[in-house]
Amino acid sequence: MKEQAIREPGPREVLIKVEACGVCAGDHLTVDGLFPGLQFPRVPGHEVAGKILKVGEGVRAELKVGAHVGVGWLGGYCGTCDACKDGDFICCASHLVTGIASDGGYSSHMVARQEAVVLIPEGLSSVEAAPLMCAGVTVYNSLRNQPVKAGELVAVIGIGGLGHLAIQYANKMGFNVVAISNSSDKKDWAKKLGAHHFIAVTEVKSLAEELQKLGGAKVVLATAPDAKSISDVLGGLARNGTILVLGSPNQPIQVPAIPMIMNRLRLQGWPSGKPRDIEDTLKFSVQTGVRSQNHEFPLSKAIEAYKNGGKVRGRAVLVMSE
Repeated sequence: MKEQAIREPGPREVLIKVEACGVCAGDHLTVDGLFPGLQFPRVPGHEVAGKILKVGEGVRAELKVGAHVGVGWLGGYCGTCDACKDGDFICCASHLVTGIASDGGYSSHMVARQEAVVLIPEGLSSVEAAPLMCAGVTVYNSLRNQPVKAGELVAVIGIGGLGHLAIQYANKMGFNVVAISNSSDKKDWAKKLGAHHFIAVTEVKSLAEELQKLGGAKVVLATAPDAKSISDVLGGLARNGTILVLGSPNQPIQVPAIPMIMNRLRLQGWPSGKPRDIEDTLKFSVQTGVRSQNHEFPLSKAIEAYKNGGKVRGRAVLVMSE
């Protein structure tokens, strides 16, 4: 992969020496040119961790040279749209996504706007922190914002980059966790991550019936981009239950209307999280011991990491050498 020229940070920007960058499924939006308005050349990567090398004018005091920092999906925000006026920066109408609107972390260096940068707490290395900048905050932030109580059933569809973190967070939050996978080969791993129950979809007659045997799921975290599994799980929800769509299927999701109406069920999407949400995710991870299980690749093998990111057990992470 050819390195981009390193530019100086402008006002309210910082130059970061990248130490690690998670390889995310969302990177295909850049690689395949699918995001509306994307302009090339563009460096992908929105799970970035490293150290500040230089700061521009007007940067807040805590973002000083040498600070251990990270950048996630949200690369900035306009501050003037309705979402920004409400403080809902992750839904900013300008969609200033790291690695899409600006160059991301598949590089030795990157420039970031100060509002996108978070401090990484002690106890997390750059390799540990990088996947939490998007995968981690997506599952943690979406789950903590649901009306679900400790002890209630939370299901996780897919035990991959997002799912293996979702199981850990759900367990540490005190929920009764069921892991759902296409086959039984991940059962032992899911149990080690903190799942109390395991369902192999290919080995049961009805996914919904299996969930109802456990009392019905209050929340389902659909981390796998599988429209059929999302459709099939609706009948497994408890009253007032929610399916959170975190992995983006290529096919439409089809759900029956009557069960949704009769039981007040919800099908809801959830984006990543604003910088404050990332900070909360990092702190919770340090306090509870939640960690991404990573497979490291050097930057020189970025293409290999991208092509094989979905095949590794856990997360693929690019690690930059000195």
